[in-house]
Order: sequence, then structure tokens, then C-alpha cells
Amino acid sequence: QVQPVESGGGLVQPGGSLRLSCAASGSIFSTDRMGWYRQAPGKQRELVASITSEGITTYTDSVKGRFTISRDNAKNTVYLQMNSLTPEDTAVYYCKITRNYIPYWGQGTQVTVSS
Repeated sequence: QVQPVESGGGLVQPGGSLRLSCAASGSIFSTDRMGWYRQAPGKQRELVASITSEGITTYTDSVKGRFTISRDNAKNTVYLQMNSLTPEDTAVYYCKITRNYIPYWGQGTQVTVSS
């Protein structure tokens, strides 16, 4: 079993940057699929970015060119680099690690983009 723990959220001004980290208790297997999701107030949780064991990445259209997902299996960590943030990026960001088709969710970290 793996337990993701997110960190790195906070308050940032529009145009700023944040890097989220997701550290997994236990080891990250190279075959695990990892993803970042977000949920804004009154909205459904949506996939922001994902990365496969082969390093193939996908992004939702609204973050393409601004966000970058990466993984470091040796450090049991997945990252989300977020640049050019806008108020529309304000949400709770969740890390999900999928192992053998079983999803493991973190508790979430708040990202607020405001002047």
C-alpha cells in the first residue's frame, strides 16, 4: 500500500509559480501511474496532469504550456511545476498514485491565486 502526501501549496499572485510535491510513504514502483487532480469550490474534481511509468505525460488543455509533471522514483516523489498561475487555477490539488489499478489519494493541498 502507498500513501501520498502533498505539499507546496499556498497563496501566490497571478503570474507567479508554485511547485507541488507528492511524497509517497513506502516505495513508488516504476510501474505506478501518477496524477495530479484539482477541485475548485462548487466544481467537480478534474485531472490536471498525469505521468505513466514510461514517462508519458498528459495535461488538461487549460494548463498546457504552463504546468509540468515529473517523477523521481528514487525519491518516491512526483512533482507539479505550475507557472503563469491565474485565479482560475485556485483549487485544492490532489495527488493520485495508481498501482495495479487501485487508486491511492492524498489529502490535498490548497493553491490560491490572488492579488
